[in-house]
Amino acid sequence: MLRHLVFFPELYYDCVIIMRRYSGNACSILVRLAFSHKAPSSVMPKIISDSLWELAAAEVQHQESEEETVSERTVFLMGSKAGGKTSILLRCLERDEAPKPTLALEYTFGRRARGHNTPKDIAHLWELGGGTSLSDLVQIPITSVSVSCLSVILVLDLSKPNDLWVTMEKLLQAVQTQVDKVFSQAAQAQKSKPGTKNQQFVHPAARVLPKDYPDRELISPFPVPLLIIGSKYDLFQDFDSEKKKVVSKTLRFIAHYHAASLIFTSIKSESLMSKIKSFFSHLAFGLDRGKTLSSDLNKALIISAGSDSFSQIGPPSVTDVDITSLHAKNPKDLWRKVYEHVFPHENASEQKELKDPSKDPQYSEPQIDAMRAQKDQELEQYKKNAAKSWKGLELET
Repeated sequence: MLRHLVFFPELYYDCVIIMRRYSGNACSILVRLAFSHKAPSSVMPKIISDSLWELAAAEVQHQESEEETVSERTVFLMGSKAGGKTSILLRCLERDEAPKPTLALEYTFGRRARGHNTPKDIAHLWELGGGTSLSDLVQIPITSVSVSCLSVILVLDLSKPNDLWVTMEKLLQAVQTQVDKVFSQAAQAQKSKPGTKNQQFVHPAARVLPKDYPDRELISPFPVPLLIIGSKYDLFQDFDSEKKKVVSKTLRFIAHYHAASLIFTSIKSESLMSKIKSFFSHLAFGLDRGKTLSSDLNKALIISAGSDSFSQIGPPSVTDVDITSLHAKNPKDLWRKVYEHVFPHENASEQKELKDPSKDPQYSEPQIDAMRAQKDQELEQYKKNAAKSWKGLELET
């Protein structure tokens, strides 16, 4: 490209210096700047020679600074088994794919450019399958590296209210425990440094609410940003109005108690899915989530964190039991007891949570399963024969 500068010998030396210093596209920047000047040809060399160096250097430095500010965030999806997590994620990523059952823990990513010819920000996306049965896997996406830019999305199946509280409680507790563990490890590492033994350590990723946050002294904020999604709202709409009221008010309480956002959705509703995309883009790429608010219990709830309060939510909805007879330890325990009075959870002994995904019916492969069963039988027979041979050796001695 230097041949373009033969008509401007004053530029040649500057061009070589810039190419050696910045390399890459510095030469193209220089040529573009050179020919962008509109001055008459008789005075062009002097004008360009006076300002070209500064202009080219500033543009290259600007591009380098943009590359350095590429953000990487982590979003962890979990929730009810077969609750629609994959379908929601695919719609948010605008991928035209048929959703498949999530096997254990799956990873994908999304990218989004901030503007024209700018580097794309990256969102690392983890999805936990199996409902609560594989909650131990939260330690994989939640690490000391990811926790500083971590957000959590909890998807709860509104069409199965009897499983809702237990699913929510167990998964949130698993994440809370892992985040606390990461924070604790960071604190121990900090205290091991000279001169910091007695200093109180606050992890830079620890969530701090503004002083004017509603009910700030009465809530227990989740350690990382949290979005609660009530899925399958199209089925939930057909529920009895009183039961819908119990579910909606309970989820409003839980969301506000944890300083989380709450939204109901259905993949069959484009308008609701567009709201989900806004919340997702806010967590994954830091975009504005919008100011839509819907707290009408007869409609799909859309409540951003900090937009609700205990006074607006009101007390638990129950008519056939005296709240004082429930002997709750705290407000959250009261809401749990009222909820489980209306939607009793199935007996734990009746629940079949499979730790081994290979035994889960939704992942069945008839030919492979038949071969596995045959090998299992052969293994059992081998163990029996081996046990008999060992007994024979013991008798001989």
